[in-house]
Formats: sequence, structure tokens, C-alpha cells
Amino acid sequence: MKGDHSSTPHNPSRRDILTLATSAGAVTAVGGVAWPLIAQMNPDASARALASTEVDISTVPEGQIITVKWRGKPVFIRHRTEKEIKDAQAVSLTELPDPEPDDKRVQKPQWLVVIGICTHLGCIPTGKEGEYDGWFCPCHGSSYDVSGRIRQGPAPNNLEVPNYTFVSDTKIKIG
Repeated sequence: MKGDHSSTPHNPSRRDILTLATSAGAVTAVGGVAWPLIAQMNPDASARALASTEVDISTVPEGQIITVKWRGKPVFIRHRTEKEIKDAQAVSLTELPDPEPDDKRVQKPQWLVVIGICTHLGCIPTGKEGEYDGWFCPCHGSSYDVSGRIRQGPAPNNLEVPNYTFVSDTKIKIG
């Protein structure tokens, strides 16, 4: 059968090669168009920078609280005194509306890191106030202790502890 241009697995025709080359070119073109569209959905550098923040805690005196901003939220960092640590550890969990031991809320006993938003309606409590010398939300009367645990008032939960790590003895990385 001279002149038969049918293709076989061992003898591809010219048309098969053109089809394969055209398909490969089309896949490459689609990938070239899709890549920038997908890549533009990634967060920009300024958004990635907000994902975590490092805080120098070397200048925070014992017994003081600083507030830093992380992801648009206030974060309270409290350098607790020995008395505050003992008081927080001595609380019976049965007294707490949202029972959580102090040692599960801190990585180092002298440093407490919590998101400074009241768990009732999202107000920002004031520090070193209230019956428990922790935080007090003047809007609705919620009172938190020196471990950020809810003690009285309408707030249903403790102040949230964000993900954080100690980069060194004097630096905390939040996020």
C-alpha cells in the first residue's frame, strides 16, 4: 500500500506531529496567561509584613503592660511580677467561667501575651484595673485577671492568646 499515510505507533504521520506541537503550544500559552492571574492573588509585601511582628520587651519594666498592634488588633504584653504570677497560679479553676490554668496561657511565667479585645462585644479593656488587677472593660463591666481570664461580667471567654514565640530573651515574635 504505497501512498497510504495512515499513522501507526511506529510511524506517526506529519498531521500527528503538528497536532502534538499545537497542543503543547496551547498548554504553554494557557499556563503563561494563568500564572500571573494566580500569582496576583497572593498577598503583597505589606500584607505579609502584618502577618507577624517582633517586639523588643527588654525595656518593659516588671509590673507594666505595653500594647502593640498586630493584624490591626491591640496585643497586650504584660511583664508580670512574682506576686501576680503566684496569684494567677493559685486561682482554683472551679472559680473561672472559662477554666484555663495559667501555665497553659503563658510560655514564660513572667510574660503574658493576649489579644486586647473583650470577648463580649469587642471593646478594648483597660489594664491594671478591675477587682482582679488585670483588665476591665468599662463598656459592659467584664473583668479579667492577671492571666487574661474572665472572672466576672458578660464576657463568655478569656482574652485570646495569639501564636507567639520567644526569638530571644528580649524579643517576642507574634504571629
